[in-house]
Amino acid sequence: MRAVLQRVSHAQVEVEVEGEVVGRTEGEGILALIGVTHEDGPEQVATIARKICELRILEGERSVLDAGASVLVVSQFTLYADVRKGRRPSWNGAAPGPVAEPLVEQVVAAIRERGVPVQQGRFGAHMQVSLTNDGPVTILLEA
Repeated sequence: MRAVLQRVSHAQVEVEVEGEVVGRTEGEGILALIGVTHEDGPEQVATIARKICELRILEGERSVLDAGASVLVVSQFTLYADVRKGRRPSWNGAAPGPVAEPLVEQVVAAIRERGVPVQQGRFGAHMQVSLTNDGPVTILLEA
């Protein structure tokens, strides 16, 4: 499982076709782009959720738990793109939707269980993600 975490002062995700905002952060927080591969399971879910909640990457070396900040989770299979050959990415490293979606849902649930406000994009939808990266701070996690 991979995650790209961005410290944000604002982030939201909108489903393009419907024009509906389906998730947003409330003030400062973390935008977490999550990619799932074939071997991922409960151990990777727990690690990613813990890191999202506990990494001290907000202003003043605070975590989202310390700051009472929110998290926006967006599934992103393209984090497993393989571009070593040719000009067209291979998506073979990304888990298929029926495998990935429940694991992303488990990450969201694990964050929620820690008392962190979390919203998310819509799995499999074409989304428009907008954000204001604060810092900028961008962290790559691998579990």
